Amino acid sequence: MAQRPSVLQFEHVFLHSKPAQEVRKDGGWLWQYSGGPSKRANSAQSMDLADDDNAKERLETYAEWANDHNIIPTFRVTPLTGVRIIGALNKLNWPMIEEVAVMAMPVGASFTPKNDFKFFEPTDLEWLDVQFSLNELDADDAEAVKSMLTRLTVRSTGILVYDETGVAVAIAQASVDEGIGIYLNVVVRKGLRGQGYGRSIMQAALNWSKEVGAHWAAVQVLADNIAAINLYRSLGFEEIYRYHYRRPA
Repeated sequence: MAQRPSVLQFEHVFLHSKPAQEVRKDGGWLWQYSGGPSKRANSAQSMDLADDDNAKERLETYAEWANDHNIIPTFRVTPLTGVRIIGALNKLNWPMIEEVAVMAMPVGASFTPKNDFKFFEPTDLEWLDVQFSLNELDADDAEAVKSMLTRLTVRSTGILVYDETGVAVAIAQASVDEGIGIYLNVVVRKGLRGQGYGRSIMQAALNWSKEVGAHWAAVQVLADNIAAINLYRSLGFEEIYRYHYRRPA
């Protein structure tokens, strides 16, 4: 079994799977802007646990930059965030708005999805239309997502799962980079959840990742989404770490 990647390796691959439109470096910090609905691609984060000097001043400077870009200043707190950054966030009154669990597993045996599925280029309009519909994106957010997908430089695919009548009922995006498979936008149509479509699309995604060379797989799931967490655990994923977002009150 390949050694489990580090938090830093997972974070690099997550960044590559959602490439921002604009990235600014501040020492070991990254500031990202993309517009659209993605918090990750419109936030700042530290990639170096030791780089937490002058945190309050740097956060204030980042907040000005974010406001200039018409996005809400957002800091993503991961295990790579130094204690002085967290202290500065507290002093500035940036409370937590969302907690996410990162779950991972070694890529192993192949699966046999019970539902029909199909792979697409990430910019394929058929796949995009279903993604926009299931995520209920407005025109501006849909355009931002489409632009982000054109910036992908890692191997990626869109996936659709169909019901017995041939209607697309679940979507996912899979990417593989540095031997790690990443799965984003795993969504099942409302009213059809709990019927196995999420399992089928994840099994198809894991099979694809194995075929293109992934040794590990990782997902990000809201920490209070118990149904999704239970699904991922049943497939073999285990929680590795958590992160959360902080924004000005």
